[in-house]
Amino acid sequence: MSAYPVPFEIPVDAPRSGVIRVRFRHTDRFTIIGNHLAQHPSLSAAAIGLGVHIQSLPEGADCTVKTLTNRFTEGEITIRRALNELVVEGYLERHRVPLGGGRFATRIVSYDKPGCGLPVRRAAAPVEPEPEPVPAEPVPDDVPFPEPADLPCGPAVGLLARLRTVDSRLLLPWRDVLRLAPAVERWLARSATPAQVTRTLTAGLPPAHVPIHHPGRFIEHRLGALMPPPLSAAPPPAAAEGPAPLITCDGCDRAFRSHDPDAVCADCQAAAAD
Repeated sequence: MSAYPVPFEIPVDAPRSGVIRVRFRHTDRFTIIGNHLAQHPSLSAAAIGLGVHIQSLPEGADCTVKTLTNRFTEGEITIRRALNELVVEGYLERHRVPLGGGRFATRIVSYDKPGCGLPVRRAAAPVEPEPEPVPAEPVPDDVPFPEPADLPCGPAVGLLARLRTVDSRLLLPWRDVLRLAPAVERWLARSATPAQVTRTLTAGLPPAHVPIHHPGRFIEHRLGALMPPPLSAAPPPAAAEGPAPLITCDGCDRAFRSHDPDAVCADCQAAAAD
């Protein structure tokens, strides 16, 4: 038996151009992928490949950015961009699941086809009980309501109050604005501009259809986790060196400028060299 493979012979009825497929009927370890993904008109090649890989994984498999970056040769930025493409096209969803104690976990839901509505089995997670409403105390008639001039104001308060103009899910209660304002002031004290703070707090939000149930805790976490480092003190500028003083050459009594009081002029240097 020859050790070399038999050359492939192109069938007589094969297309005259383009790819020629050699088919194999799989009986195990295969995944059915829809052409709506494999031939998606707008997804990148990285996103299509990543979508096919995720659909081939068993339920419960780890598909975090770190795991996928370790699995493939593409870098983390390419992996993140491909995952975001799949989220936009409806193949993936990210869900924040409360774990209790102000902690959350991100769960990934993969759809074989966007909008197919397949049931997803979710792991049970403890849900924080809703606090019982506290009845408001009646306000005496002789106590006036605070006027706008009496309310605290400043760049930090205004920045937090305007987050809802970027995303309506970031509407903060007044007490959260007052509670988080000192953290924003620390950002501003570290030479971060209000635009930079707003951009950092609102970047990479969950998809628009995913609610943010506790915007105060969400912003509080980002203010602490993404706090920029303080800027180191700039070194004092070096003192500008003034012009060299005039001195007299000991060889020819010619005046010239030099910081060396014992220096001689260039002509005397050349004569001494000769």
